[in-house]
Amino acid sequence: MKTRYIDLIEQTFDFPKNEFALNGDRLTWNGIDLVPLIEKHGTPLRITYLPKIGEKIELARSCFAKAIQEHGYQGSYKYFYCTKSNHFSYVIGQVLKSDVDLETSSAYDIDMVELLLDRGQMKPDATILCNGFKDDRYIRKIAKLVARGIRVIPIIDNMEELHKLDEAIDRPCEIGMRIAAEEAPKFEFYTSRLGIGYKDIIPFYMSNISKHSKFRLKLMHFFINTGISDTAYYWNELTKCVNVYCDLKKLCPTLDTLDIGGGLPISNSLNFGFDTEYMIGEIVGRIKDICSENRVTDPHLFSEFGSFTVSDSGVTLFSILYQKKQNDKERWNMIDGSFMTTLPDTWAISKRFIMLPVNNWLDDYERVFLGGMTCDSDDYYNSEQHINAIYLPKYSEERKQYLAFFNTGAYQDTLGGFGGIQHCLIPKPKHVLLDRAPDGSLTDTIFAPEQTSERMLQLLGYLPAP
Repeated sequence: MKTRYIDLIEQTFDFPKNEFALNGDRLTWNGIDLVPLIEKHGTPLRITYLPKIGEKIELARSCFAKAIQEHGYQGSYKYFYCTKSNHFSYVIGQVLKSDVDLETSSAYDIDMVELLLDRGQMKPDATILCNGFKDDRYIRKIAKLVARGIRVIPIIDNMEELHKLDEAIDRPCEIGMRIAAEEAPKFEFYTSRLGIGYKDIIPFYMSNISKHSKFRLKLMHFFINTGISDTAYYWNELTKCVNVYCDLKKLCPTLDTLDIGGGLPISNSLNFGFDTEYMIGEIVGRIKDICSENRVTDPHLFSEFGSFTVSDSGVTLFSILYQKKQNDKERWNMIDGSFMTTLPDTWAISKRFIMLPVNNWLDDYERVFLGGMTCDSDDYYNSEQHINAIYLPKYSEERKQYLAFFNTGAYQDTLGGFGGIQHCLIPKPKHVLLDRAPDGSLTDTIFAPEQTSERMLQLLGYLPAP
């Protein structure tokens, strides 16, 4: 009877797979042996593998290029990065190296953009898409970028924004409109709070935008919360959007771009089987077919991929400190960190990441529950995406057991309040950046040390600020 952890994985998945392989009894990730990094830096530990960001960008670009060629599509494609997924400088730096432009969602994003422009990290001919609900501060900062000569495309979220932009901007400017898509049946609301309803798009254009000499409608933006998926719901919403685009294009000669938003899925299990190339091919093909039926020129395509860009670059590492046997069946492996603070999506939306042991793959396995260090009963992790259970090498006090959560590069640091006060004052872990030197060797740089108790006491007002 096969009872080793490696046997369990090989019986369940096609393994080795993608970036994962085995070296002896240790897991390797993108060709990296994680154990030496853990021994050098300790746990809990956040790692970002920078080359992965460029790889994901090129994957999407190559898929769109192939689809455009195969379908004889007449429009072009441009990749934008959705900054809210991860604002950190090391991510934005990699994105800009790949000649990708940015999409913003708040006034404070504009401060970052201005800094990048001042430093020469962002090209002055870059395009900035400004999405989201726009308060007065956001409007003023958009107007400041426009006055600076930057190509900014504010995407209208509600009808009042056009009037506010008109008051703040004193020169010609391209704009977009976001469609308020109908949400999937599982949502608590029927229509997205973001954007303008389908039935209002054309009347709003005719009565307002068409009469403006200052604003030129450039694009229509489409996005649904469930993201891009091969489902009847997604294809139905995309079809409605493209049909509205075609109707509006016949009235608005300047409209020439369809922004399909973001939402390409990321892997949450070793059996993840989403075919990115197929899906992008289908999207491009269907847009072309609908435009041909309507006798409308193929629009240029924009995408705003955030999580897809950065998620795969991140891994979060823990050590198992102790095993608690609460009854005859439940074994709790206690980690040296917190799920609620370090991986908040596991608690907030029950998100599941790829979870694998780093070492001891040749040992027997057992079913366990994972518990965090906070005193909150919700600080736990108890299932995988493909099964309502967790299996790990059997716990032993005689040897170390390391644990990794993969594809954690999007949202987790910012949602967890990087560098701030964490639940039960659990410190933020050390964060290390991995890169490849020109000769292919691996380099590691500490981006941030583990948060200190002194820093938390300063934030809480017990010690003077530095």
